[in-house]
Amino acid sequence: MFDYARMFDLTGKTALVVGAGSGIGEASAHGLAAFGAEVYAADVSVEAAEATARGIRENGDKAVAVVLDMLDSASVEAVAVEIRTPDVLVSTPSVNVRKPVLEITDEEFDRIIDLNLKGTFRLIQTFGRAMAERGSGSIVAFSSIRAQTVEPGQGIYAATKSGTVQMLRALAAELGPRGVRVNAIAPGIVETPLTAQIKESPDWYEAYASKSALGRWAQPQEMVGMVVYLASEASSFVTGASMPVDGGWTAIDGRFTPPL
Repeated sequence: MFDYARMFDLTGKTALVVGAGSGIGEASAHGLAAFGAEVYAADVSVEAAEATARGIRENGDKAVAVVLDMLDSASVEAVAVEIRTPDVLVSTPSVNVRKPVLEITDEEFDRIIDLNLKGTFRLIQTFGRAMAERGSGSIVAFSSIRAQTVEPGQGIYAATKSGTVQMLRALAAELGPRGVRVNAIAPGIVETPLTAQIKESPDWYEAYASKSALGRWAQPQEMVGMVVYLASEASSFVTGASMPVDGGWTAIDGRFTPPL
């Protein structure tokens, strides 16, 4: 008989969480460890990675700090050699430059593309190849609601997020026959370092809060349920999906509530 109580159990699994030094990545690392995974907490900052790993161990769970720079192929390859093949890969880092498309410089364009899209590509190619050779694994990368709905000043960021979804869908199709699942998570507005600029503007902050059906921003830990689901056997028949965790943002058309 199927053991439903163990659907989310990650005992005996290894999980590489990239961007684990803060925000959604840090919360994801703690969440995966809480469900039994041995977590490799990876970040470009060694201090941030060590702080997350230390916090996980203080909770009685397993974690190792890893330095990883998504902008550097050699760094990604070095981590792949160090930890071999994780059962789960979670990629969270992103950068944004909030400017109109006509004002974005080549340097700014490259900065956004290199991390959000090419950096994700480096991770999923390197670790996806190893998972395919083993015949199992789950890849989870963060996209955004901006892959579906956009606003002025978000054009290049949105392009990377929609590109990430399509890249992951293609990989899901390619690796499905080899036992590897590949999915995206599309969060709404989450209080992280990436959105600190918005929080500093009360009008902007409240406008975003009112756009979701729940009338508020998300906290990083509210992304963890979806991460654990996609990492675990609970999602054993889920691949090629982009899972919204947006408080109903994309279900609502505009901010005005008409008289009904």
